[in-house]
Amino acid sequence: MTIQEDAQLDPGQVRDRRGKGAGIALGGLGGIVALVIFLLGGDPAQLPPGLDGQSVGNDQDTELTEECQTGADAATRDDCRIVGYVNSIQAYWGSALDGYQLAITTFFEGSVNTGCGQATSAVGPFYCPVDAGIYIDLGFFDVLRTRLGAEGGPFAEAYIIAHEYGHHVQNLMGTLTAGGDAGAEGHSVRTELQADCFSGVWANHAVATGFLEPITDAQLAQALDAAAAVGDDRIQEQTQGQVNPETWTHGSSEQRQEWFLVGMNSGDPNACNTFDADL
Repeated sequence: MTIQEDAQLDPGQVRDRRGKGAGIALGGLGGIVALVIFLLGGDPAQLPPGLDGQSVGNDQDTELTEECQTGADAATRDDCRIVGYVNSIQAYWGSALDGYQLAITTFFEGSVNTGCGQATSAVGPFYCPVDAGIYIDLGFFDVLRTRLGAEGGPFAEAYIIAHEYGHHVQNLMGTLTAGGDAGAEGHSVRTELQADCFSGVWANHAVATGFLEPITDAQLAQALDAAAAVGDDRIQEQTQGQVNPETWTHGSSEQRQEWFLVGMNSGDPNACNTFDADL
């Protein structure tokens, strides 16, 4: 997926904590609490209360501000390409969802402190509803290829980022609720599949945001391949040698691909009601 060369990027929507350690905990909770992770592989923990749309302020990162200015920069730097995706995703939801509040994406390496507690790179990309932030170690994209067996590629990255912003949309809509039973038709799976669907909805409108070139069939295949790679059944088979649907929290490879396509083909967030759907 290619960022339009003349697109004007807004690096202020991204906070860069790479090489800066864990830093200061966000959210004012007065200590480390159980980490809330909405990612592409692990089990989500209990949800603390959300922020009712309050967004996190951003201190400017000099390098990103200087280096990630246009789509031409995104063609030469991976982090600038992610900035472009973030800008496009938030441009779409800002026009599609009344009361949308910007969410900051934080790049980190190793570990990071969040409003939900301290996290390491091992958890993968995640959304924290306490500080309404998305967190990602960009090294995850290498893990996606080398350990999870995905093809990778730019649109695989875009799918992952858009999935996490799907959780932010859920938080704003009030559908990102605490707890949730596991299992192939459980609440946790339905929550994750809706985020996949919201990712597809953005993809349908990505070109119209003015940031992206038209999506090719090969790029769409990258997203579907990534969705399959992070299915519960695929991960369980690789790590345990057997599949147990009763413990699923994110959905099967087929389910994740299916709901991404529901969003992509419809372009309608209302089509993403996974909570009432027959899975």
